[in-house]
Amino acid sequence: MQRASFGHMQCPIARSLERVGEWWSILILRDAFYGLTRFEQFQTSLGIAPNMLTRRLKALVEAGLLERRLYQQRPPRHEYVLTEKGRDFRPVLWTLLAWGNRHLAPEGASVELVEPETGELVDPVVVDRRTGRLLTEGVRVVPGPAADARLRRRFGDGINL
Repeated sequence: MQRASFGHMQCPIARSLERVGEWWSILILRDAFYGLTRFEQFQTSLGIAPNMLTRRLKALVEAGLLERRLYQQRPPRHEYVLTEKGRDFRPVLWTLLAWGNRHLAPEGASVELVEPETGELVDPVVVDRRTGRLLTEGVRVVPGPAADARLRRRFGDGINL
């Protein structure tokens, strides 16, 4: 069954899913944050078929989230390193980790985030970069300057979240 493409949609969530919405992609990015860079490392960590890993790595490179770098000439071998765009995905992973611990781990957390200097647990949240205000409620989704007529009709004056 052919997967639908969301790349043509104006919605930033749909466009994001087009790049990282396939579960292997998010797990590859997770492992890249954990320091893995080589094909064999990703394959061992994930237990993924080589052909699937090849496709996902290629897609992440094409999306600009990973950079493919030659680390050995003979035979040619490459590593996959997070780009700035890829590193910018870190807060998404952190909040996904926290959400999973909070709602999907009845046995308790298997992985946690801690402050490096103190060892105290970190609880990631989403805040407004400009004001530092915690964004749990009280925001409004409005059409942006590049919104097409369809999005302008859909959101009108905005939707309170």
